[in-house]
Amino acid sequence: MSIRFDDRVAIVTGAGGGLGREYALELARRGARVVVNDLGGDRSGNGASDAALSVVEEIRTAGGTAMANGASVADHEQMAEMVARAREAWGGVHVLINNAGVLRDKTFAKMTPDDFAFVVQVHLLGTAYATKACWDVFREQNYGRVLMTSSSSGLFGNFGQANYGAAKLGITGLARTLHLEGAKHDIRVNTIAPTAGTRMTEGLFPDAAFAAFAPEKVVPAALFLVSDDAPSGQIVGAGAGVVQASYITLTPGVALHGDDLSPEGVAQAWAAITDRSGEIVPSSGAEQAMLIGRTLQG
Repeated sequence: MSIRFDDRVAIVTGAGGGLGREYALELARRGARVVVNDLGGDRSGNGASDAALSVVEEIRTAGGTAMANGASVADHEQMAEMVARAREAWGGVHVLINNAGVLRDKTFAKMTPDDFAFVVQVHLLGTAYATKACWDVFREQNYGRVLMTSSSSGLFGNFGQANYGAAKLGITGLARTLHLEGAKHDIRVNTIAPTAGTRMTEGLFPDAAFAAFAPEKVVPAALFLVSDDAPSGQIVGAGAGVVQASYITLTPGVALHGDDLSPEGVAQAWAAITDRSGEIVPSSGAEQAMLIGRTLQG
C-alpha cells in the first residue's frame, strides 16, 4: 500500500539542505504541503542564506506546494509564528520533522561553556520549541506525527561531541515522554538516529563512505515514522539503506540486604547486576520501580 501525505501539512526544520531537504522533497512528491524551514547558517550556526527558498522552488518546479520559512528554532515566538502562518495558509499542521541542528565539536577540555550551551539551545530547546508550537494544534485535531532527530552520539557517545551528544540524548527523553502524553490524541512521536553524508558530516566520512551514506537513503525510514500508520515511541537508526531499531533496556538487578547493601556489596554483585538475562524494554519510567518490586519479591 502506498504511503501518501495528501491533505497533510508538514513542517521540516533545517530543510535547506542535506537530510531536511530530502525529507521536504519526498513529502511534497507524496502530496504534502511543506513548510521548508531553514535559518540558512553554516553548520556551526553562523551566517544566513536563502537555502529554504531554493528548496521551495525545487518543490514548486516539480508541481508541489511549499512555503519558505527562515525562522530560528531556538526562538519559540518565531516557531509559533511559523505554525500560525502554515495554519492560515493551509488550515492545519499534521507532520513535524525536527531536523535543524548545528555542530561545534571539540573535546570537553577545550569546549567553551558558550559552545556547549549554543548546541543544546539549537538541538534540544529548538526541538522542544518547534514541537510546542505544534502541540495544541495536534491536540485540537486529534492527529499529529512528530519525528525527533537524535544521533548515535547521543545514544552511545562520541569523542569530541559532549554538547551534541548531551542534546541528542535529551531529545530522545523528550520524545519518549511526548509519545506517552500524546497517545490519547493520536499524536505519534518517534526518534530517528540518522547516519548520512551531509554538510553537517562532511569531512567526518571518507569520500567513498560519504557517497554510500547519501541522505536520500534515510528518507524511507523517516517518512514511514510520520505516516498515518506509524508506530510511536520508537528509536530508529537509519543509514546507507539499513534501518535499525534501538532500545533502552533495564536488567532485573540484584536485591541487596543487610551488610551487602554497601559499596562493597555492589562491587561483589556487579556481574549479576549487569547480567542481561531477563532484561526488559520499559514502556515508561514507572516500570523501573515495578521491576524493583518484582526483584525484591523474587
